[in-house]
Amino acid sequence: MAENRTPTTNFADLVTIVKILRKECPWDRRQTHESIKDNLIEEAYETVEAIDNKDFDEFKKELGDVLLHVVFHSRVADETDSFTIEEVIYSIQEKLIRRHPHVFGDVVAEDEQQVAENWESIKMQEGKESVLEGIPKHMPALIRAQRMQEKAANVGFDWPEWKQVWDKLEEELQEFKTAIEKEDPQKSHEEFGDLLFSMVNVGRFFNLNAEDSLRSTNRKFIRRFQYIEEALKSEDKNIDEVSLEEMDKYWNQAKIEVE
Repeated sequence: MAENRTPTTNFADLVTIVKILRKECPWDRRQTHESIKDNLIEEAYETVEAIDNKDFDEFKKELGDVLLHVVFHSRVADETDSFTIEEVIYSIQEKLIRRHPHVFGDVVAEDEQQVAENWESIKMQEGKESVLEGIPKHMPALIRAQRMQEKAANVGFDWPEWKQVWDKLEEELQEFKTAIEKEDPQKSHEEFGDLLFSMVNVGRFFNLNAEDSLRSTNRKFIRRFQYIEEALKSEDKNIDEVSLEEMDKYWNQAKIEVE
């Protein structure tokens, strides 16, 4: 017999609904941690997209989807006596209190940098063997590079000023150019990675997020390229049949008319 329910603002009601779904819905009942782990990543990306678009209605919905995954995974774990949603909530509260002794204890932190340094120090005291431990291997490479650089900088491994970072960038660019000129595929691969890593580092020094910047450029490229497609379509032309010069003409127009 179907149970009639209406939405509420009560967190416990969400937990109850997920519990019911695990019993009554064939699809939900069949899922495992492994079967929906990629969905969690997808929801996280959709949340980021809503933030980038400043679409707060969509942002609200996507946060709900992320929250659903937290509750759903917790319910699956509860069924095997692994952990409960209450333990998840306790765990994050305990960590936040422990890692903010300048708020919940007697440690003094004058600025954001000192907070970050304290955070890394506390993590090492918790048993971490490396400052870089805990950065997911499957995280997008640009984000991972930035997080590694930030963590290293938090313990003092950083350039003193931006001009030295810029010099390193120019050095890596020249080494990449040399590898290309020598037609050395493996060396080119390595030097290209070094160049990208240095670019991330330059951006970090100016409080620029590499992933955000590239994502913004990707969106801009899509808008401008689609401008070309629409312009050619209005002239009954196929994009794969026109010259590069003609496409470039519309590209230059797009740079003026499309943000």
